[in-house]
Amino acid sequence: MTVLRSVSLFVLAAVAEIGGAWLVWQGLREHRGLLWIAAGVLALGAYGFVATFQPDPNFGRILAAYGGVFVAGSLAWGVVLDGFRPDRWDYAGAGICLLGVAVIMYAPRG
Repeated sequence: MTVLRSVSLFVLAAVAEIGGAWLVWQGLREHRGLLWIAAGVLALGAYGFVATFQPDPNFGRILAAYGGVFVAGSLAWGVVLDGFRPDRWDYAGAGICLLGVAVIMYAPRG
């Protein structure tokens, strides 16, 4: 159950951070306005809280592992919302990052 909770929190963190950054991007670069930017800032702020709910108490480990989730999540976000088409190297890199997440977070420790 702890792994499921941790993975769920990583997904929620990715939605908040990537979504927040995307909203700011849309507001500024795509001229959608201040409400989009404000929503992005709120989402980015929410991201800052999500990591604190991870079951592992080590900040460095959580943020290092989340980096891999961020990489894969950013590519997925681009596919779903921006029509981005990853190539095999994008997929390979994302897979390597997610393997790193698994090793950092879920490897047995004594």
